[in-house]
Amino acid sequence: MSKILEGLKYSESHEWVKVEGNVALVGVSDYAQKEMGDITYVDLPEEGDDVIAGEEFGALESVKAASDLISPVSGVVVAVNAALEDTPEAVNEDAYAAWIIKVEMSNPADLDALMDAAAYKAYIKE
Repeated sequence: MSKILEGLKYSESHEWVKVEGNVALVGVSDYAQKEMGDITYVDLPEEGDDVIAGEEFGALESVKAASDLISPVSGVVVAVNAALEDTPEAVNEDAYAAWIIKVEMSNPADLDALMDAAAYKAYIKE
């Protein structure tokens, strides 16, 4: 059973969002990292890059597959978790501690299209 944290928002492409004011921390769900297996590489955007809800901003690679990261919100990347370049396995160890990017949201209403923990649990059918 995958760990799903209350208080976060989840996308259909298995990213999570933690909202802190107008900044969204974005990572991948515990379900996603389990499905991918051992993550070996995280392709990160640059600080200052624009991201658009529903569009790709990076990728995860594992021993089994590569998977695009899809931004759940629109805005500007204000921070990237550069530690993941050296330790991509941190996503496997704790998917919710290993945030990938922080986005200053340009349209907080993007959050309305995301699922809460209960809806995400139903979506992944666990």
